[in-house]
Amino acid sequence: MIPVTEYSGQRVAILGLGRSGLSAARALRAGGAEVIAWDDGPGGRAAAEAEDIPLVDLTKAGAFEAVAALVVSPGIPHLYPAPHPAIAAAMEAGVPVDNDIGLFFRAVGQGDWADHEITPRIVAVTGSNGKSTTAALIHHILTEAGTETQLAGNIGRGVLDIDPPGDGGVVVLELSSYQTELARALTPDIAVFTNLSPDHLDRHGGPGGYFAAKRRLFSEGGPDRAVIGVDEAEGRYLANQMSEGPGDERLIRVAVGRKLAGPGWYVTVRKGWLSESRKARQVSSIDLREVAGLPGQHNHQNAACAYAACRALGLGPRAIETAFASFRGLPHRSQIVAETNGIRFVNDSKATNVDAARMALSAFPRIRWICGGLEKEGGLGALLDSAGNVAKAYVIGREAEAFARQLTGIEAEVCGTMARAVEAAMAEAEPGDTVLLAPAAASFDQYDNFEKRGEDFTAEVQKRLG
Repeated sequence: MIPVTEYSGQRVAILGLGRSGLSAARALRAGGAEVIAWDDGPGGRAAAEAEDIPLVDLTKAGAFEAVAALVVSPGIPHLYPAPHPAIAAAMEAGVPVDNDIGLFFRAVGQGDWADHEITPRIVAVTGSNGKSTTAALIHHILTEAGTETQLAGNIGRGVLDIDPPGDGGVVVLELSSYQTELARALTPDIAVFTNLSPDHLDRHGGPGGYFAAKRRLFSEGGPDRAVIGVDEAEGRYLANQMSEGPGDERLIRVAVGRKLAGPGWYVTVRKGWLSESRKARQVSSIDLREVAGLPGQHNHQNAACAYAACRALGLGPRAIETAFASFRGLPHRSQIVAETNGIRFVNDSKATNVDAARMALSAFPRIRWICGGLEKEGGLGALLDSAGNVAKAYVIGREAEAFARQLTGIEAEVCGTMARAVEAAMAEAEPGDTVLLAPAAASFDQYDNFEKRGEDFTAEVQKRLG
């Protein structure tokens, strides 16, 4: 645990009692704070009572008297589409609003941090797609290289649940826009931006607000080094903002499918080959085409971002290449769950938006595509020009018929349920095909989350394979 001592002897309120809220409560209490808490759901309140955390309805008048700060869980809106009543009350009372990420960055450098022989470092990864895989890959590479490392944030453990890092230790954080938008401190040593595509637009008041939430990781604390994917206009803008000139090596630009030239520091992937160049000279290259845990262009971008971050940490190219080979990927992200009779079954349930699904569809040559769910903004039009590898679509979800009507030019069968979709795809699949779950939609019409959807796909496949 990382104790939070800055509020010792003061009262701090917690709103939302999921993983991050409970870990913040524990860390604050360990640091000497008096903690009160509230959750709109009975499950969260029961979790607080089980740990003897006093419950106070923060929406009631006077709840913020003598409160030094409000710590908010990431799923709770503080601005758009409308502030939660408790957050609005805190702001009206002048009480600072923060989250566990902000507490972490202020707390982690305290204590004996300065006494380490080799100062620990923090790598923080954000972006729309690939940030989980990129963060996990960085952690894997560091582990394989013998570096003490911990993985936390939006993946792994809560940031305040980790152990204080030791000499030369590296903490790798995956941070969502919900986490970066509210944190009052963001000071990583290395910050990574993978890419940007429309997502969570209602929460951020549109694409500009969404990008602004991501950008805070770079603008608030000024990382020592920035790794930025420049395949979209927002990434190019962010890279320009972070750079003092063409040769500024505090910035590593990452691109996929095109070459970057000039005196700076670049990591690019073209036709499956990762190349690093510095000062207009290539210094290393790695063949990613046979790395089973990193299939497709989207994973090649993840590999390039992870490679760049690890190079910024001082690792050599060959150590990184060796670690790539042993990386097995993450559940629900281009995860190979079975192979039989020349047919591959891939769970990419995390492909919850059009851009993530597009990447998945480009990774395999002939696809039996299981898709559908709770549709996000913008529809599927932008995806159709990337569906040339699809032999047939099998559509699930409560609105499966409406979803299927958007798949113009693609043979589509309305299945409704995962069981029916897997059964139909398996019956028609031929050697060389990939049965791919890449929904291009949220899961909440049928499942609690994308993990449950991916687990259902895997279970249906394995049940039929025996």
